[in-house]
Amino acid sequence: MPLQDSLPTLSAVELRRLIGNKEISPVALLDACIARIEAYNPKINAITATDFERAREQAREAERAVMRGEPLGLLHGLPLGVKDLEATAGLLTTFGSPLYRGNVPAQDNVLVARLRAAGAIVTAKTNVPEMGAGANSRNVVWGATGNPFNPNLNAGGSSGGSAAALAADFLPVCTGSDTGGSLRIPAAKCGVVGFRPSPGLVPSSRKLLGWTPISVVGPMGRTVADACLQLAASAGMSVTDPLSYESDPLGFLVPANVDLGSLRVGYTEDFGCCDVDDDIRQTFRAKIAAMKHLFRSCEPVTFDLGDVHRCFDVLRAESFVAGMHDAYTRDPSSLGPNTRANYEMGARMSLVDSAWAQAEQTRILQRFQAAYRDYDVILSPTTPVSPFPWTRLYADTVGGQPQANYYRWLALTYVVTLTTHPSIALPCGTDIAGMPFGLQVTGGFRADRQTLGIAQAMETAFATSPTLRRPVPDLAALAAPEPALRSIVTDPPLSGATEPARDVSAV
Repeated sequence: MPLQDSLPTLSAVELRRLIGNKEISPVALLDACIARIEAYNPKINAITATDFERAREQAREAERAVMRGEPLGLLHGLPLGVKDLEATAGLLTTFGSPLYRGNVPAQDNVLVARLRAAGAIVTAKTNVPEMGAGANSRNVVWGATGNPFNPNLNAGGSSGGSAAALAADFLPVCTGSDTGGSLRIPAAKCGVVGFRPSPGLVPSSRKLLGWTPISVVGPMGRTVADACLQLAASAGMSVTDPLSYESDPLGFLVPANVDLGSLRVGYTEDFGCCDVDDDIRQTFRAKIAAMKHLFRSCEPVTFDLGDVHRCFDVLRAESFVAGMHDAYTRDPSSLGPNTRANYEMGARMSLVDSAWAQAEQTRILQRFQAAYRDYDVILSPTTPVSPFPWTRLYADTVGGQPQANYYRWLALTYVVTLTTHPSIALPCGTDIAGMPFGLQVTGGFRADRQTLGIAQAMETAFATSPTLRRPVPDLAALAAPEPALRSIVTDPPLSGATEPARDVSAV
């Protein structure tokens, strides 16, 4: 494969090194990424709005800066995909909603501004469910995102476009966000890394409920090091997020050095409260058996976390009521089924419900700490089912159990959300169906750097194992999806701008 054609397959860390050493041009890298997007995006529909011409101008300027010997940012010259919930100046930002088909923001939000300041080149937006509601990235504006291993199956969500774009080697850097699993679930389904940091480590400037810890933004990457590179460029305090705090962002470039042989590992199939398909339980047991020799100890752990499902229902619904009130009041039919269901659930709740949920989340956090007296890290599956057809809006049955609503099947990740512990989805071979399997690695309270270090050490160990190493899709072998991924689009996006979006939530 010619060097230019292979550039998109290299890691973000390696590409940044090659740019800094003047071994490759940012222009050549961008052109290679665009060519790959144009060749394969029709098969998986991960990329939505594009900004190729402005990106080419910025790539040329990035090349000139390299040749002039100027100081270069952490992401200098790297093409960037931005989740279509994040405002991008001059680039269509629809939130996957008909309400914002023509929304072109005047300025970047804090996350995008920081990544641009680090030298990243905003190249395209990546697909989401409407308003980030759900873990199947499909909407009536752009259509559905198919899994890069089988485009007839879903890529997860709500950061599904970003996860699929990374797995398909479209772009070396993509953003994500997470309330109930939106970083971790698509990463697991597409075979990449998704890191949910502790609340406030990376400021989230678009949430109206600024004091809630359940919604965060965070990095994705094909490797842990790639996720760390983005984290280092985006972490740190901002007055736009009252939970944000001062940190040492550059410290994340080199995660904690972890000796796996020293780790006390606990594992659980279901946290004692989550429905999980039998095939995923079997896969998880096989993965644990294949890796347990790496650790000092590796033992099952039990949990009693209280009423986690009702707690998440209430806290999640609050954010949708805050963000969707004006739109729902004007016209309830303007919202899709998931978004509307969340709003209506929240609108029926009372102050008593809210106060109970806040207190119950505190109790869940306290109960969860018991495990960390005996273990350094907790392992679990990330999702309870293998990727299913994207034409199914959600998994309505898991492990033979009907699911109470469209997001109950995400319990393996939202249970961890409620604890506020840092958690990462780590590629871990494939499941029984031959699709990517993601291991959820949950670290100690506020132990982000340690958690990343553990994940990186595991990734290194997994690389030598056919059972555990990260799978890579073969895009050239993919057949066209049936039905077409754009089949649910009703009208093309409009040009121009509408009123700016206020707040959107991610599952």
